[in-house]
Amino acid sequence: MAKNLVIVESPAKVKTIKKFLGKNYEVTASNGHVRDLPKSTLGIDVENDFEPKYITIRGKGDILANLRKEVKKADKIYLATDPDREGEAISWHLSQALNLDEKNVKRITFNEITKSAVKESLKHPREINMDLVDAQQTRRILDRMVGYRISPLLWAKVKRGLSAGRVQSAALRIICDREDEIAAFIPEEYWTLDAHLLPEGAKKPIIASFCGDSKGKIQITNKDQLDEILAALEGAEYKVLDIKKNERTKKPPLPFSTSTLQQEASRHLNFSTQKTMRLAQQLYEGVNIKGSGSVGLITYLRTDSTRVSEEAVTAATAYIEEVYGEAYTAHQTAAGSSDARIQDAHEAIRPTDIRYTPAKVKDSLTRDQYRLYQIIWNRFVASRMTAAVYETTSVKISAGKYRFNLSSSRVVFDGFMSVYSLDEKKSDKALSKNLEKGAVLEKQDLTADQHFTQPPPHFTEATLVKTMEELGIGRPSTYAPTITTLISRRYVIKENKNLYVSELGEVVNRIMKEEFSEIVDEQFTANMESLLDDVEDGTIDWKMVVRNFYPDLDEAVKAAEQNLEKVEIRDEVSDEICELCGRNMVVKYGPHGRFLACPGFPECRNTKPLLEKIGVSCPKCGKDIVLKKTRKGRKYYGCEDNPNCDFMSWQKPSSKPCPECGGYMVERGNKLVCADPNCGHVEEIAAERIKDASEG
Repeated sequence: MAKNLVIVESPAKVKTIKKFLGKNYEVTASNGHVRDLPKSTLGIDVENDFEPKYITIRGKGDILANLRKEVKKADKIYLATDPDREGEAISWHLSQALNLDEKNVKRITFNEITKSAVKESLKHPREINMDLVDAQQTRRILDRMVGYRISPLLWAKVKRGLSAGRVQSAALRIICDREDEIAAFIPEEYWTLDAHLLPEGAKKPIIASFCGDSKGKIQITNKDQLDEILAALEGAEYKVLDIKKNERTKKPPLPFSTSTLQQEASRHLNFSTQKTMRLAQQLYEGVNIKGSGSVGLITYLRTDSTRVSEEAVTAATAYIEEVYGEAYTAHQTAAGSSDARIQDAHEAIRPTDIRYTPAKVKDSLTRDQYRLYQIIWNRFVASRMTAAVYETTSVKISAGKYRFNLSSSRVVFDGFMSVYSLDEKKSDKALSKNLEKGAVLEKQDLTADQHFTQPPPHFTEATLVKTMEELGIGRPSTYAPTITTLISRRYVIKENKNLYVSELGEVVNRIMKEEFSEIVDEQFTANMESLLDDVEDGTIDWKMVVRNFYPDLDEAVKAAEQNLEKVEIRDEVSDEICELCGRNMVVKYGPHGRFLACPGFPECRNTKPLLEKIGVSCPKCGKDIVLKKTRKGRKYYGCEDNPNCDFMSWQKPSSKPCPECGGYMVERGNKLVCADPNCGHVEEIAAERIKDASEG
């Protein structure tokens, strides 16, 4: 009988797929890419219409040799790499590296590693889709051009091995812009006022919140306004003006896409995007399930679609009817996003078999695999269930000319929430059954609390992925690698889920904005992603994209070379004397930022941390405040006498004391703000100081 060879990417898939096929099939793996652009050169022939020069990846020679042996034994070869652009490109590279005969080689794809999906794919083999290959090839070439043309300039500018990337630089700018917003944020004071009211016959008071007067809403912005309201409420009668009851529904969630899975796993499981994708890859490729062997538990993990196959919908509907009942079964599919950027090439991320419940496979999975599979399974089942129903009650209360309100809700039908309710918040205000319209309430207490508006939150991995998706920057396969690169190169620091820009990241972002503003522009990066989609659709020739991109990049690089020569950074000489050889130490740049080093290197190798004085005395002990960094590289201001003095501030302290309370003030953008939130004093920084700072 004829022998068939199936080549997949990952060795982990081999065992899973092999058990689905008969003895007539041999299954082997390429271990990912086998060819790529060379690391030592640009690898793109600019003079010859941007032809790429591919070479065998180091270490893949033996793999290719073994594959060639298997190819010689086979009558038909099926390239079964992942069902996306990169997988298509790997299949093409395999066909080129193995010199495969087009007559004997076919491409097959499957969205899930199940027996039915794999066997069905063999019934519908096709040619390699060169539009998909070209789209991936274009991405690779554009990224190589940006990295290999700009990175040497960054090296020259900052003197150490920095690098730039097309999507990475745009993502870094997003984070830096948010940090600037936070630094410039001026908190504004506001107050909340709650009335503790006891209905007749009730044992516990209800708590109603101040909302305004008979004319409309009022925001309490200071203590004087609060005192005026409190004075007017003295002796006021609290009376129920109106009670409204309504019913509202909460729609079930859509099944996961790559982006939403990464966001949910970050929020609720505290997984990094990289960890989420690694675990999802394991669940997709196959896990040994007791009694079933190797089973691919989820569908393909790189997708921007929420679409689900009819077979999966039918299976889920039958399961929900059987386990939860007809009342919980949805008979219409929730509408997904109509965003034109969605490629919709694959289904949503869902279980391959609804009957592999989390409880059934728990003993076969690691703890983290189980936790991720559980939210994927629960989310998919919930997406096929009915909406949750709430009864809401809204109460309006008068107190003289002022108004208070109180609202509450209770679940009357849990619907999909019986399976999936990670974000559900419980009502914190209970209503008395004795409450009715016209009732007079006994005032027990009035409590007021001072608050200050908060700056925009720092990005987390989850919120950065969400923002990148909304802006159209990157695609499902690039979110996790982009964030991982930013963190590994120490441009961004991750602390307690939050992402902070390091000094190194600030330097790189500033250079990119000044010299390559178009490349780090969000809209430009999003438009480039759309062009790659057009290449995939076959509506644009891939070389046309490269031809239009390279001249602008080349011009920007040449201009930057001129500018960078004029502003070349020399080692800054400090007042610090090297205690080993007596030379004045100089400021150097390293992976963690700036440090002091002896200029006598290599004869003298003395180095020490750079404590940069900012010309401000410590408000606690009077010694100098210096610019410092956390262990991970985040900047802060602390006393030079640490640990004897524990003063620290995330914002730069000012030498000018607060005229209101005498405390110290900090700089936020172009304003000085008292560090004591209970004071709240704010003033403009003198124009002369702003000018000096910009010139410096």
